[in-house]
Amino acid sequence: FQYRVRVPVDLKPVMGCSHVNRSLQTDSRSLAIRLSRKVAFEIEALFEAVRRDAGKKFDERLLQMEQGQSLTVAGIQECSPTATVVKTPAPVRKPIKTLTQIYDLYLADPTKKRSNRTILAHQTTRKIVEEVIGKDVSIADITRENCREFLDVLRWLPVNFSKTYGDASVRYIVEMAKKDRRIRTINTTNINAYMSRFATMLNWAVTEEHISKNPAKGLQMAETVRPQDRRRPFELWQLQKIFSAPIYTGCKDEESGYASIGPVIATGARFWVPLIGLFSGMRLNEICQLDVADIRVIDEIACFVICEDSLSGGRDKSLKTKNSARTVPIHPTLLEVGFMDFVQRKRQSGALKLFDDVPLGVTGFRSVAFSRWFSRFLTSSNATAPLTCFHSFRHGFRDAGRNGRISRDIVLTLGGWITGGNQSEAADAYGNGYHPRILFEAISDIQFLELDLSHLKIVRNYENNP
Repeated sequence: FQYRVRVPVDLKPVMGCSHVNRSLQTDSRSLAIRLSRKVAFEIEALFEAVRRDAGKKFDERLLQMEQGQSLTVAGIQECSPTATVVKTPAPVRKPIKTLTQIYDLYLADPTKKRSNRTILAHQTTRKIVEEVIGKDVSIADITRENCREFLDVLRWLPVNFSKTYGDASVRYIVEMAKKDRRIRTINTTNINAYMSRFATMLNWAVTEEHISKNPAKGLQMAETVRPQDRRRPFELWQLQKIFSAPIYTGCKDEESGYASIGPVIATGARFWVPLIGLFSGMRLNEICQLDVADIRVIDEIACFVICEDSLSGGRDKSLKTKNSARTVPIHPTLLEVGFMDFVQRKRQSGALKLFDDVPLGVTGFRSVAFSRWFSRFLTSSNATAPLTCFHSFRHGFRDAGRNGRISRDIVLTLGGWITGGNQSEAADAYGNGYHPRILFEAISDIQFLELDLSHLKIVRNYENNP
């Protein structure tokens, strides 16, 4: 007969096994039952000894053994019922680290590939976590209650708090928000994004055996807004106001005079980026970070090549997901308006970035600066409406794909959405994907039939042939 017992969850990382086995060295059932009582006590004493040596809470009463006996994992597995257990060195256990030390190790882990934007998000999360929970708190001492306290702080965190309040403490900022309900706080989606990043770090700590379980597991705010209500596509009247604004018909200048009627025909990012968003479904950052070299002709089809690698040798690009890397044919309307002429002028000027007229934001991304300008642009064009922003172009592209009866798989491919799902993900990894010609035929069916853009073609033709 053999006695077998499961190792407690909190001791598995320390002992390196899931069960402890001990031969009772008898084929007598009655004797095995009697011996198992003795062995059960010895194994319980072993578990308490391991807890004691690991600095965990233990009960001294369970450590009382017959004189001359000591306990080890190896000994309890191999000895006979009557033999004296041989004492061996205690298992080596990692020293307990602080929250700050764990964060340093996590963010420096060379096995993790993160974009600059992701790193910045983790650093922002870290700042709040360390202030709420404490930099020098042992990672093993973080409790569920600490994690809930962090979640409660996030519920009152103002929008753009670091920019608005500078170096003020997070707790002070949160107390201000609680007292003044006019202060706009971050939404549920952003709260859960912070919690997800914190939980991801703790999951890493579990994997690396610094802690036995993740105290923030599953801790999220309940969503009160349906996914389709978080952002909406632009309505027709909004699109008409956007693309009939002075930027597209003639403005005073492309800088501070963009909203005033004048003789200047816009030529830069403020003209092209919204149009590209409308007819490609690309994310704002994907558009703003394009290199001139990312506009390529592939099998006679002019395309946007959306990638993280920069042919210019820079490191100013990032992608949201692995599915974001893709090739998107340039829509016929963009070609008709003269987009390739614009690209050619950028090449001739020696420019590396397609939209180098957009300044880098404090985070190193041009999309931040453009997003702020676009919000002002919507206001000056009288095109504002609830739940709409630049991302609404992407929602409109998805609807146009549905209305054009384009294959769902092709639309998801064009937009860089996840195309797989369960068993289909493996199949999606095979082959080189759709031919550019197929994608061009599909994107040509993206239409906004009631939106009149004929004035853009007239303006561009005049510009190219004055």
